[in-house]
Amino acid sequence: MWRVTGIAIVTFALTSVSMRSQGLGVPEGLDLSGSWVARNFTDALGNPPAMEPTPVDFLGIPLSEAGRAAALSTSPSQISMPERMCDFYPPTYIVLGPAGLKIWPESELRTGATTAWIVSGWTAYAPFPIFMDGRPHPSKYAPHPKTGFTTGTWVDDVLTTSTTHMEVGILRRNLAPSSDLATMTTRFSRHGDTLTVTARIDDPVNLTEPFYLTRTFVLGKTPLNPASWPCTVGDEGVPKGVVPHYLPGQNPFLDEVTRLYGIPVEAVLGGSETMYPEFRRKIREKYVRPEPCVAKGGTRAGECGRPGLYPPVN
Repeated sequence: MWRVTGIAIVTFALTSVSMRSQGLGVPEGLDLSGSWVARNFTDALGNPPAMEPTPVDFLGIPLSEAGRAAALSTSPSQISMPERMCDFYPPTYIVLGPAGLKIWPESELRTGATTAWIVSGWTAYAPFPIFMDGRPHPSKYAPHPKTGFTTGTWVDDVLTTSTTHMEVGILRRNLAPSSDLATMTTRFSRHGDTLTVTARIDDPVNLTEPFYLTRTFVLGKTPLNPASWPCTVGDEGVPKGVVPHYLPGQNPFLDEVTRLYGIPVEAVLGGSETMYPEFRRKIREKYVRPEPCVAKGGTRAGECGRPGLYPPVN
């Protein structure tokens, strides 16, 4: 009897260790699955219908000198290149883009433990897994896939993830650049039907300090398509083999924010100093309040305010 009991105890112990190594003993956290609709009224970086920031508006981005030079040399027409038209953005786009998220778990069949969370929901980035099984990140010399490489752990009820091995991408939709050395730490925090995603992006090439982004999502009733639909390359005015760009000092949008809103160029060009409230004191005397955009006589939409977007106020 004692011998049988001893064997049973050893068997149970080995089974317990095996089950724990498979993830059964790892806290599961909250259920993040569902179709999440982006709430874009707080940080859409623009106004409808364009939903886009001004080409040179890097205020609040801690750009390095190299990052600023790269940003000013980049033409918005690059996204119309046939070679890039169907390209994916890196995972940073989940907090940069205006679209929603589709999130679902993948489980270990024997234990039911979550081995990965899959994040998808739009055509601009490839569905990427958040590995929850404790696997290490690859060598820094490993290939950089479209999905990057992301691992996650639960910190109380917040899913905290680490993303490395991303391709060159953007920090804002006006094409402020991120390098392939950039990393992202993301926190997924659910409160009822609201999901807050907060990301910290570190980039030793283009940033001098971490760059933080936050986006809010609300649980939707209509399922999002978790797959990216087929993309067809068309003619958007940029010939094959041509890379639109600006030479140093020739970016035509350099003073657009200053002309429209009176914000000094030194603020528009970004840098870590522009992230903090104290910077306002430095530029206070240089700020020029724009004249009210009021229709007079034959004034048409686009003749004041942001061209083509803000009609005059009658």
